[in-house]
Amino acid sequence: MLRNRDDIAAGKLWQFPGGIHPPQRKELANKTAIRRLPPPSRLLIPFKQHIGQPGTVLVQEGDHVLKGQPLTAPGPNSGLPVHAPTSGRIKRIGEHPSAHPSALPVATIELLSDGEDEWAEKHPIADYTALSSSELIALIAEAGIAGLGGAAFPTAQKLAADGQLDYLIINGVECEPYIVSDDRLMREHAAGIVRGIRILQHISGVKNVLIAIEDNKPEAIRAMQDACSGTENLAVRIVPTRYPSGGERQLIQLLTGREVPANGLPKDVGLLMQNVGTAYAVYRAIILGEPLLERVITLTGEALQQPGTVWAMLGTPVDTLLKQAGYVPYPNARVIMGGPMMGFTLPTLDVPIVKGSNCILAPAKRELPASTTEMACIRCGACADVCPASLLPQQLYWLARDHDHDGLREHHLADCIECGACAYVCPSEIPLVHYYRQAKADMREQYIEKQKAEIAKERFEARKARLEREKQERLERHERAAEARKRALAEREAKAAETASASGSDTTGEPNKPANDRVAAAIARAKAKKAEQQKAAQATENPEGQADAKPEAQTESSNSAEALKASPDEAPENDPGNDKKARIAAAVARAKAKKAAQQGSD
Repeated sequence: MLRNRDDIAAGKLWQFPGGIHPPQRKELANKTAIRRLPPPSRLLIPFKQHIGQPGTVLVQEGDHVLKGQPLTAPGPNSGLPVHAPTSGRIKRIGEHPSAHPSALPVATIELLSDGEDEWAEKHPIADYTALSSSELIALIAEAGIAGLGGAAFPTAQKLAADGQLDYLIINGVECEPYIVSDDRLMREHAAGIVRGIRILQHISGVKNVLIAIEDNKPEAIRAMQDACSGTENLAVRIVPTRYPSGGERQLIQLLTGREVPANGLPKDVGLLMQNVGTAYAVYRAIILGEPLLERVITLTGEALQQPGTVWAMLGTPVDTLLKQAGYVPYPNARVIMGGPMMGFTLPTLDVPIVKGSNCILAPAKRELPASTTEMACIRCGACADVCPASLLPQQLYWLARDHDHDGLREHHLADCIECGACAYVCPSEIPLVHYYRQAKADMREQYIEKQKAEIAKERFEARKARLEREKQERLERHERAAEARKRALAEREAKAAETASASGSDTTGEPNKPANDRVAAAIARAKAKKAEQQKAAQATENPEGQADAKPEAQTESSNSAEALKASPDEAPENDPGNDKKARIAAAVARAKAKKAAQQGSD
């Protein structure tokens, strides 16, 4: 973390790869002081003006708002609010074309100025050192401050990142041609920038500060050196003019010799970087109690009669600013938001200035070469020579044309800063950055779709598991209920058996025999006994009858058969379990009784 520290303190500069030297053309707009324009009659304020999620609207159509009043609440994931740049009435809340090459509509608040510019209540902080870092970070977030160097990353989120830091770098390089917003801000508001730097030091706990300025800004260098005189640990570093030395990674390598790893952040090498405009916005938010409502915009290009820099309220339509600068349009004229290297042509002028805007370029017809027909790549390698990120632009071009996203990831397309140096030197006029931006957009869309698919899959799997769990729980409940029914049935049967046992048993010692069986058996035994008694009585009366025993036995057998056939209704009713022998004995007894009766009548 502390490598190169002695060399850094001594003012040594390193080199970054690639880079170009395009014409600067900064003299068009940096000769006059920053102008303050009257509030525009109409402002278009998008909900989202930073990296992150948009906020939720706090006002309604027809509401009267004051300058500095929050219009949205911060969105999730470190979102930022937007505020009313002036007092007036909310005319409409809906979608409006965005400040983007596509001009896609985004949620926007249309505010009609009342001309009073009346402030809401401010809350300035007299002694910021009495507040903790977390309290100051919360105030910066409430002020809606995002990085004003162009990326518009939430400043509070950047300051809240963990990690041990040994240098705070303030970026005042502003390397792109034509743009002079930071130059004029450093010339005219150096003291406020230094006070903002001190606040950033207090929040981050960083002791040493490096303020980087290109050597083509001598007035800004003197102003910042004067503002830093007498203060400890603030050093102004003058860097050579070479595009894109103002890129975050390139400037870090230039000042410290450290390289930010791929997919890494400056904090990974012990550094924190902020723009001079961001430092000044922090000063106004904390010391003056003013949220981010305006920023310095460069109005430049030979199609303007009054080029220069202005304090532009966020939400000011581009066409309003161009009229203030004396824009003279012509057929097929181009207006570029940003510089000629990294900016984009606006499809419509009815789009607003946002937090990341820093320049409106209106070139004359002869000023910037018109787009020519794209020709075939001749594989000259010039693009690779000037790439500040040490990439292979030619290979990325082929992969982007083939929509080979895996190949683009392998060749580190994400490290491309879209500086445009490769397209600037391409002899075939290939708009390389256009292909890279399109490929990045496709990859982001693919990533979003993949995330959605994974979320849908997780939801499906969770639902499937839930249904399976509920099914298993139902089966377990049914099994428990079945077991309970079986136990209850067994208990009832056991209780019935105990009741039957307690009621006694029959003479045969068979207590568990069914009642019908016992009754039938008892009847049969009684009849058989009675028949034997009658037979014994007859034998006593007629001892000669022994000779007729055999015929009598035969007669008894036939009578028994007849009794079985002729007297089925004499058998006990509902007696399916009668013993066969008992029935035969009963039939024999009846036959004997009948025969005895016949003999008695004779």
